[in-house]
Amino acid sequence: MPILKSLGVADSKVPRAGTLPLRSSRNPFEEVSGLEEEEAGELGALPNGTSCRRRATLEKLAGLSPFRLGKTPGRRAGSPGDGQPRSFLGRVLSPGIRRSSADFGLLARLQGIRAQGDEEAAGEAARRLAFLRLGRGPKPRRASLAERVVPAGEAAPEPPPKVPEPPKVKEPLSVLEILSLIQGRELARADEHILELEAEELASSGGGAPGPPKAEGAGGGRRARDVALLYEALQREMWALVRETLAGPGLGAGAGPGAVAQLGQVLVQEEAADGRRGPEAARKLRARWAEAVARAARERLEAAAPGAPGGLAGQLEALRGRLLEDMGVVRGRLAPSYPAGLGAFGIYLRGYHGALAEWIGAAARRRLPLADRYALLHWHNQVYPREVLGLVDMVALENGELGPLLSPGTLRGLEDECVTDVKAQTRAALLRVLQEDGEHWGSTEDWSSNLAQDVCELLEEHTERAPRISQEFGERMAHCCLGGLAEFLQSFQQRVERFHDNPGVRELPPDTYISRTISLVNCGPPLRALAERLARVGPPESEPAREAAASALDRVIRLCHRVLTDLLFQELQPHFSKLMRRKWLSSSEALDGIVGTLGAKALALRRMQDEPYQALVAELHRRALVEYVRPLFRGRLRCGSARTRSRVAGRLREDAAQLERLFRRLESQASWLDAVVPRLAEVLRLEDTPSIQMEVGVLVRDYPDIRQKHVATLLDIRGLRHTAARQEILAVTRDLELCEVAALSPPRDRAFFADIPVPRPPICLSLPLFLGRLLSPLACLPWPRPPSPSPLRRPQA
Repeated sequence: MPILKSLGVADSKVPRAGTLPLRSSRNPFEEVSGLEEEEAGELGALPNGTSCRRRATLEKLAGLSPFRLGKTPGRRAGSPGDGQPRSFLGRVLSPGIRRSSADFGLLARLQGIRAQGDEEAAGEAARRLAFLRLGRGPKPRRASLAERVVPAGEAAPEPPPKVPEPPKVKEPLSVLEILSLIQGRELARADEHILELEAEELASSGGGAPGPPKAEGAGGGRRARDVALLYEALQREMWALVRETLAGPGLGAGAGPGAVAQLGQVLVQEEAADGRRGPEAARKLRARWAEAVARAARERLEAAAPGAPGGLAGQLEALRGRLLEDMGVVRGRLAPSYPAGLGAFGIYLRGYHGALAEWIGAAARRRLPLADRYALLHWHNQVYPREVLGLVDMVALENGELGPLLSPGTLRGLEDECVTDVKAQTRAALLRVLQEDGEHWGSTEDWSSNLAQDVCELLEEHTERAPRISQEFGERMAHCCLGGLAEFLQSFQQRVERFHDNPGVRELPPDTYISRTISLVNCGPPLRALAERLARVGPPESEPAREAAASALDRVIRLCHRVLTDLLFQELQPHFSKLMRRKWLSSSEALDGIVGTLGAKALALRRMQDEPYQALVAELHRRALVEYVRPLFRGRLRCGSARTRSRVAGRLREDAAQLERLFRRLESQASWLDAVVPRLAEVLRLEDTPSIQMEVGVLVRDYPDIRQKHVATLLDIRGLRHTAARQEILAVTRDLELCEVAALSPPRDRAFFADIPVPRPPICLSLPLFLGRLLSPLACLPWPRPPSPSPLRRPQA
């Protein structure tokens, strides 16, 4: 207070506690004029006679200034600065003492009112100076101090050599000034001063390792708390900067590349400081930076996913777009701003990868519908590795590749749920399709079946999506669908059998019945192809299911073929009954009817698909020749003479050629049947035994199901009985039947003579042998003796 009174400041103008000082608008040099007069006599004069009162005044001002660095002359002992606590004003305004966090609030209020007083004083001083300049004109040149000291006419002495100024000591910033640097995003400079403050705190605490501040009760000082508070403020700005830099191209001035570079510099400085602090006291800002990047990435992804349309698939697509957008910003703008040693791109990539793993893991734990599970698995296994990670530089990662988004156990669980749902859904859907389709089989309306197409679409929806996720999942799904298809085909077979066994179906018009049967046959090829494809894709355990599916389809097709063949040959039976009679030798009427009917019915059968059509035509070819040859083996003809045998053989060859042309036109692949009738004709035509033996041997070789009874019937037809030649020919058949090759039964589709019955040959007993065996027991019986002749009677005399 005495100092302020000497400056002419009233007591009422002294700031009290809780108030703010007001700055006077008076000139400070006028305020100390009284001091100049009092000390004029004490200071004396300079060598040139001038007064040194102004020099003393400046010294007085320097001593009274609150901004001095050392002890001021004239200060009383025991004043603040001599080891005693300073006043609030001295603590706050003195640059030699670093201001602490306790003065922040008061200093802020002080600065606000001081700024207002400064503006008023500056305005009044400017107006006064402008008025004085107008009144006194231009300012005259004042003589320098050297001119006033040296007399006129004498040379001025040389100036003394310049003494180098001592280097300016860098003044430490106060806590408030460091906080201002942080808020202004001058992060690197602020961190340097924080490190200095931390070093001062370390030195004052006795050299212990710096670290997090202790509690007040445990002896933690104010400076340690200031360091902790500044680090908290620094980290808040750093992590806020991390979030802002990912917001897109429209960044503010505080979030530009320069601020990012300062953030990276802070991380480098703190990593070096952690090496000095030791492992226990290390602040690990680099690890916290990675956590902040992960938090920012999580916020970015969570903001992108909820508003996307299209369910989970749409959300995943939105995540893909956000990932590509943000990683493009990181690659092009953020990563180059960081120091190279930090590996910024890898940190950002790992942060986004971890945030995405959390999002997808949470989605996988929910109860998802089948379509969403498919979308999640496909995005995890294909889209993310190919369209996201495939476009970034994986070399930038320091610790190798990224881990999976979902654990193997979670992926396996999702796949198991998909397989279970597909098995249940397809079973119900297939039975529903079969029920709807079967309701139209017995109707007379015009209708075409789409059963096979519907079944294939239901199963292919899953068998085509699963392999695109992973090969193993595709194998499991193929095995599941093949099992469902085998069960469906067994139900299909049973329903077809009930349809044909139903007596009411026979009342349908023949054309409608044939059309329905052809529709059922046409279901076979696409379903068989589907089963074969699923078996190839599936694991080896799928083979039993494939065999079951193929067996059910074979039974369905054989049943339908037999139905169609029976219907056709019922119509052909009157023509076959006219064969192998005497009229047949001279007329082709019977065969013309057979050929005409077969050709006409083949047009309707051509609506059948190629594979079952070829099988049906081959069966018709075989059945037609069997029905043609059957009357011959019934013994309707007897060729006792060579002329008759020649006529029969010629007729057989002509009919065989006509039938061959018919079935070639019908695209029959059973060419092995073309030689059967000509071979039989040759056996009838030939006369010498060796030629007949050779022809029988060829016939047995080409048609292994022929038996000795068939050859014996042919020999009976040509009239060869009870001779040695007959036994020689039959011996050839007997020898071939005993061979292992001939013992093997031919396949069902190549059997011919097995379907031709042969009548039992008549039992011919030799009459002498029969009478001998009949009379032999009678030889043991006593034969009646003939009456002995009576003696001749002599005539009487």
